[in-house]
Amino acid sequence: MTDKRIARETGPALRVARIAAPLLEDMGFRLVRARMAGKDLQVMAERPDGTLTIDDCVAISRALSPLLDVEDPVAGAYNLEVSSPGVARPLVRPEDFETWAGHVAKIEMMTPIGGRRRFRGVLEGYDEASNEVRLYLPAEKADGEKGQPDVLVGLDFDDIAQARLVMTDDLLARAAASARPGQVSDGAAMDAPASGEEADEAEAGKG
Repeated sequence: MTDKRIARETGPALRVARIAAPLLEDMGFRLVRARMAGKDLQVMAERPDGTLTIDDCVAISRALSPLLDVEDPVAGAYNLEVSSPGVARPLVRPEDFETWAGHVAKIEMMTPIGGRRRFRGVLEGYDEASNEVRLYLPAEKADGEKGQPDVLVGLDFDDIAQARLVMTDDLLARAAASARPGQVSDGAAMDAPASGEEADEAEAGKG
């Protein structure tokens, strides 16, 4: 299955993504997304099995921070945060939709389908032949009708703007059952100095 990613970063986040992605790959991780939120630069990463530990966050921060200092993709001061995808995680690769089949997801399209951009339903998976994410949508019921089967739709992977899991009891139970020691499972972030110069200034201020 292809390792292509739903990449909708723009501006500084796009420049950071282009720097972070190959570094993470060399370290055995994958970029989930990069995002600027105010002065916070959020880099979300995971191992190929979807996990990320606190030690992983520290290692990524230490490797990425000096590289960003050199490349300088973000103007002005910022805080670097390295985080896991969390439980209600973004879905960015075809295999994500396979891995989390059977769970509820929200998907927003770039192009409206029948006048509709947003879809919420149970994931059926990803069809490589058609390059579609397949989703069961609740059937629209006429007054008084019950028990209508859900409708299976295919959504063009390349036209997805964003997608993420929806927090449910089943999702929480799966996350708890698969948790490993030291794993960051709630999307928590590990902060790192924004630049070496700022770290030096902070250290000098202690004297």
